[in-house]
Amino acid sequence: MITLSKITKRVGTRTLFEDVTITFNKGHRYAVTGPNGAGKSTLLKIIMGLEESTSGTVALPKKTGYLRQNIHDYKDFSLRQVVIMGNKRLWGAFEERDRLYEVEMTDMVGMRLGTLEEVIAEEDGYMADSDAEKLLSGMGIPEELFDQLMGNVPSDLQFRALICQALFGNPDALMLDEPTNHLDLDSITWLEEFLKDYKGTLIVVSHDRYFLNSVATDIADIDYETIILYPGNYDQMVQTKMDVRERAQQDAKSREKKIAQLQDFIQRFGAGTRSSQATSRKKEVLRLQPQEMKRTNITRPFIMFDEPDRAASLVFKANDLKKAYNDQTVFEKLQFTISRGDKVGVIGANGMGKSTLLKLLAQLIAPSHGSLEVGQNVKIGYFPQEHHDIVDKKEHISMFEWLRARNQSAYDQEIRGSLGKLLFSGDDVFKETYKLSGGETARLILSYLILSKPNVLVLDEPNNHLDLESVSALGDGLEKFTGTVLIASHDRDLIDRVATSIISIEPDGVHFFKGTLEEYFERRSKATR
Repeated sequence: MITLSKITKRVGTRTLFEDVTITFNKGHRYAVTGPNGAGKSTLLKIIMGLEESTSGTVALPKKTGYLRQNIHDYKDFSLRQVVIMGNKRLWGAFEERDRLYEVEMTDMVGMRLGTLEEVIAEEDGYMADSDAEKLLSGMGIPEELFDQLMGNVPSDLQFRALICQALFGNPDALMLDEPTNHLDLDSITWLEEFLKDYKGTLIVVSHDRYFLNSVATDIADIDYETIILYPGNYDQMVQTKMDVRERAQQDAKSREKKIAQLQDFIQRFGAGTRSSQATSRKKEVLRLQPQEMKRTNITRPFIMFDEPDRAASLVFKANDLKKAYNDQTVFEKLQFTISRGDKVGVIGANGMGKSTLLKLLAQLIAPSHGSLEVGQNVKIGYFPQEHHDIVDKKEHISMFEWLRARNQSAYDQEIRGSLGKLLFSGDDVFKETYKLSGGETARLILSYLILSKPNVLVLDEPNNHLDLESVSALGDGLEKFTGTVLIASHDRDLIDRVATSIISIEPDGVHFFKGTLEEYFERRSKATR
């Protein structure tokens, strides 16, 4: 159980939440929601004591797992060791025991070693290696990497090891900030099942709508300068919130109508024989005066791609396509065609070549063998997984200047309008690109794509760093886009909304499927029974 008592957090002149008292109960899985900048990660840091609140106190269990982001601090430890570090008491006992075995044995050392062995037994330390292995395997990390140093494995596997660290040792409470960011679909599915079986208190921040709907039993929504608890998953919370807001607005309208009627009476009879009744009406007006509704901090961008110029009916045709780096083959013998209007979801485990395939299609890299035919009048808009591939954070120019340089035929008002739809208003458009957050950079790139008016969109994890409202708006825009879309994402809700066919890159080759992601998974499930 985690209890927040009168917690307030202010950043400068802005209040994130004020005087919040909430209990997060054991056996419940709470998703913390709110737009970028609402204070979701800040809340988790306050609970963990990593950041101070403006006022208030937090009480939490002694054994609390927390997903850390400081990968670099663990570069000289093996993945197995990093996971076991999730139990601080156990890891401290292991470290001290190892040190004592290197010194001269005395009665005092022997007694201390006996105490440490008791601690290790209490913390189930003799099963630590196998418990760590189960977690690492579940995260899709190969056994041969368990004892590799963190600094020697890919960054996405390092992040998975940190998730395992948070889960290790049966903590009484779990705090997970964006745990799905570096996971492939299979690992996300494993994590979902693990968390559903978890018996402690879970608090999770995620922009993955499918994940939240699958895992959450309750929502802690940061809005109106407070934190409101809703029972149910994310979709249920959104519906409840909309209903409450609508009722409040209807109530405000009814009050305004009643006040207008009363004021009309007061005006007509305020100074006559019915003046006492008018006085009574004045008191009624004061009682009915609506309190000012706090503004919601939820803002939804408008993402809509213009009707594109018509491309040829055949957009891409791969002929025996192969890509290798040095002696490492990413994929080979690819044969496929993509037609005008196709919407293709590209899925597969991390490292299997999704980004490489999309870069080939975007003509940013050349194949090692075979050919890729590109149809006539094809204009490609590319969204890179690594934002710095397109937005140089060392370049000290404003967003407006950045867009102007890439869309020289666009009028200033068009550029401002495009940025406005992506929630950059007023002087925000002059914010320099190196100062942008991940979410702001993603919205800038989307603004660029809208202005560019492509007829083929090649999108590599465009939802990374976007909040749930922005991801939903992106899904709306892609659904209505009449051109061709190829999109790689680990967000199943986004892929399932947009894609009408699937390219799945798997260890046994590249598979093509005509149908939605849900239909693809159903077919794969039947095939493995």
